[in-house]
Amino acid sequence: MKTRILYVEDEPSLGKIVKESLQRRGFEVVMETDGANVLSVFRQVNPTVCVLDIMLPNKDGFEVAEEIRAINPAVPILFLTAKTQTEDLVRGFTLGGNDYIRKPFSMEELIVRIDNVLRKPDRTVTVTPDHIPLGKLRFYANRQILANGGEEKKLSYKESELLKLLYEKRDGIIDRKDILDLLWGHDSFFNSRNLDVYITRLRVHLKDDENLQILTIKGVGYRFVLA
Repeated sequence: MKTRILYVEDEPSLGKIVKESLQRRGFEVVMETDGANVLSVFRQVNPTVCVLDIMLPNKDGFEVAEEIRAINPAVPILFLTAKTQTEDLVRGFTLGGNDYIRKPFSMEELIVRIDNVLRKPDRTVTVTPDHIPLGKLRFYANRQILANGGEEKKLSYKESELLKLLYEKRDGIIDRKDILDLLWGHDSFFNSRNLDVYITRLRVHLKDDENLQILTIKGVGYRFVLA
């Protein structure tokens, strides 16, 4: 069965190119340009995955995603955005987005992102046993080392365990309490403050690749983003 994509984009020229490119690669694509019409199209089409631009007329992608989530909590949603502010990314994930891709993007990147949110096992990236690829960085979990080219940073045990946990849960939001229970054994105030310190340290370590982010989902926990 073909993957059916509901593609929402209000730029006609870009939309035409993306739609035709996806169709040539074997996807079934239904395109909509107006945010106000998306929900009715969604009900008619019953897509496998939704690809939503954020800047839309009448209703933006965030509003559309919220409406979709109200009737289907499971369908994958991928946001297309020219916005780069952390607040926008956090809002998108909080509303139920599974991933996002920044404009301009290549078709190869879009297809990889679509495959990723659909979790197709035959197209997933194989992680080598000695290290985990994190963008342009490499994470050697067993040696507690984060490498960028020839430069290596030695992580503490807790930093390494926290980064490994965030990576393992990268497809969703990880609850703050779960981190505390897993790494510290208890969600006490003291341990909670320690977690804040380690999250800050990891953000400093990861700043060498601007596409790697640890997003704080207020009142819930964190999401590790590999853009």
